[in-house]
Amino acid sequence: MNPRLALLTLCQGLLMINNVTFIAINGLVGLALAPAGWMATLPITGYVAGGALATGFVARHQRRFGRQRTFQIGLLVAMASAAVCAYAAMSRNFWLLVAATMVAGYYNANGSLYRFASVELVAPAFKERAISWVLAGGILGAVVGPNLAAWTRDALPQPFAGAYLALIAVALFSLGVMSFIPFPPLPGEGSKGPAAGRPLGEIVRQPLFLIAAAACAIGYGVMNLLMAATPIAMSQCQHPFSAAALVLEWHVLGMFVPSFFTGRLIKRFGVLPIMSIGLVLMMACVAFALHGNDVMHFLGALMVLGVGWNFMFIGGTTLATEAWRPEEKTRGQGAIDFCVYTTMTLTSFSSGALVTTGGWTAMNLGAMLPMALMAAALVWLARLKRRATPT
Repeated sequence: MNPRLALLTLCQGLLMINNVTFIAINGLVGLALAPAGWMATLPITGYVAGGALATGFVARHQRRFGRQRTFQIGLLVAMASAAVCAYAAMSRNFWLLVAATMVAGYYNANGSLYRFASVELVAPAFKERAISWVLAGGILGAVVGPNLAAWTRDALPQPFAGAYLALIAVALFSLGVMSFIPFPPLPGEGSKGPAAGRPLGEIVRQPLFLIAAAACAIGYGVMNLLMAATPIAMSQCQHPFSAAALVLEWHVLGMFVPSFFTGRLIKRFGVLPIMSIGLVLMMACVAFALHGNDVMHFLGALMVLGVGWNFMFIGGTTLATEAWRPEEKTRGQGAIDFCVYTTMTLTSFSSGALVTTGGWTAMNLGAMLPMALMAAALVWLARLKRRATPT
């Protein structure tokens, strides 16, 4: 691995420390502060909704200021928003907490482009591996994120307020690492005018783009639906927070450990078979979750869910790189991530309502509908590819 890719992988790991810690604590802090139980996951919803709202700004900032400077702006936003989250938790101000997590969404939208930026650091033949390696940095988040939440839970009088302060240090470290990663200039970088290339409407109407966006959005949406509700569901089942932290740790390991070989699998077998296997694994997660509510059922279901997400998301990201020209990449990447964050906004909000009203079982059954739609989409793309292949 070249040095710049290694440093970007570290930044991805630090991003995932932030994201996993948010997932681990925001629902529980929200449950403690929210006016009603169904609003418990609104701080998680705020984070992903903020990411959705920020995707357009991030795309413009990337083209105007370049990769490195925009990534650094995102990290500064992460530090400021984490400080406000800590204050909101200590002052028991629920709506300020939601607003702060929405602002933090700018960092999330920035960090989601690390995977696309990795392709620019390697030769085209290695793009699948570059995406996989950068996403493998999430292993750091898997190990540190849940434990950081557990270690800092009682550091301050208000539970988990200390975790938000710890995230300021994580973002500061990432800011220092990012300063050592020079990125090649983007096409049209520094321009204030409209970007070159095809209109966005023409880009997003391509079947390749539609399936790539669906894979990334549905993969992330279903994963987020179940992951965001897991700490609350386990609390309802009388499991301690340490058990929820363990489940989240293994879930995130399932998300990112396969990244060491997913790129090679895509290169060897093709992107559609790997995405299909990912979808089957995500369906297996639901089947596993419906068989019981002990810690091992939660752990097994969430770990399989993580592996399925890995295959779906890396496959979708790889497919997406074929849907735009170099001068169109910032718009195309922003559009993909807008789809992802919009879907995550819906699922993170509905997860709180479903798990506190309908329960864990109902939420898992509800997750089957988007997965069935994704299965139909993969069949459609496979047929299109067969028709396009000369006989």
